[in-house]
Amino acid sequence: MSQRTQAGSGVIDLDSYWMPFTGNREFKANPRLISGADGVHYLTPDGRRILDGLSGLWCCGAGHNRREIADAIAEQARTLDYAPAFQFGHPKAFELASRLRDLTPAGLDRVFFVNSGSEAADTSLKIARAYWRQRGRPGKTRLIGRAKGYHGVNFGGIAVGGIGPNRRLFGATLETDHLAHTLLPENTFTRGQPAYGAHLADELEELVALHDASNIAAVIVEPFAGSAGVIPPPQGYLERLRAICDRHDILLIFDEVITGFGRCGARTGADFFGVTPDIANFAKQITNGAVPMGAVVVKKEIYDAFMEQGGPHYMVEFPHGYTYSGHPLACAAALAALDLFESEGFDRQVAEKAGFFEDCIHGLANHPHVLDVRNLGFAGALTLASYQGEPARRPYEVAMYCWQRGLYVRYGGDTLQFGPAFVMEKSDIAEMFNIVGDALRAA
Repeated sequence: MSQRTQAGSGVIDLDSYWMPFTGNREFKANPRLISGADGVHYLTPDGRRILDGLSGLWCCGAGHNRREIADAIAEQARTLDYAPAFQFGHPKAFELASRLRDLTPAGLDRVFFVNSGSEAADTSLKIARAYWRQRGRPGKTRLIGRAKGYHGVNFGGIAVGGIGPNRRLFGATLETDHLAHTLLPENTFTRGQPAYGAHLADELEELVALHDASNIAAVIVEPFAGSAGVIPPPQGYLERLRAICDRHDILLIFDEVITGFGRCGARTGADFFGVTPDIANFAKQITNGAVPMGAVVVKKEIYDAFMEQGGPHYMVEFPHGYTYSGHPLACAAALAALDLFESEGFDRQVAEKAGFFEDCIHGLANHPHVLDVRNLGFAGALTLASYQGEPARRPYEVAMYCWQRGLYVRYGGDTLQFGPAFVMEKSDIAEMFNIVGDALRAA
């Protein structure tokens, strides 16, 4: 039987669209449609205003429908809608690469454009393995991720990712190992970075002893785990991981798709934690979500290794890329979004309001069903007690209650996730957590 729903003055056929990361059967029985946006709110076809508790999917920190970004996209579409990314270039791609170089930590100097965080993850893994071949060490192929890590949904990303349901259906992937996650019972209800757990980075030494560093290409981690439910690193953990990678000549990759450009209250997660990786992946906030785009930023010596071994000057040094790498519309959107980042000081805004956000989310600690509260910058999560044998049910029910009350929150596994727009006012943050409190009492 065909599934349809009313949307404004029309009827929408729901059958054809196979929705991503969605319970399609549940959604098509109970559609939740978004037809517009304004600032920190979504709009529904029936005229409701929904407070956006996750900046879209962690990507709209400047708020929705920023005219500056829309105007830049429209002007670019009228001027140059598309240019080939292979063997030719357009000015805005070079301008944007320079801007990203200036916004990332010193030493990260060369930018490769992709179209998403998933593509950034796979690109960074390919760069890491190819780099060691260019350096005459082809045996360094093994990749190391972390349990509860998320690096997108392409084959490389799920191989180093550590979220079981994202891997289960797809069988064997690449030769990988995983460090333990840092979500420890000793650290429940910690505000910000927990004090305990830096020793978990030493598991990398055990993997080096098992495989030998001559066979390990790279370690990839998120500065804080996002999609698994906002897991800040213990104090000293990233510093120790950096030192071990240096000691054994292993590349360190930061997946900054969520943490990049404001979320932590600093330009990047690397800046916030004071640890610079060899490669950093970005996406989401680059364009404020307006046009798909991602970027991989690497140290100059990595880029130089490809140039030095590239053969005749007219040959392709790195046979990798995408039709839409550095797309003109995406570059225009990104330049406008980064103008807003700098002129409105989104990192500063987050730093100034992060304490209030922290107080509000930890104010839910004693509410029914709450087993843990975690936060850092403008990111937070609640772990909820499960129904017997149904760990994902309660977060779903709480999120649906919130939707009916006018709040969108992200639910997954046993957690609720929060990542408000950087421009969200304290009154909106308070409203968000008041609704969540009511939902927890009703669950």
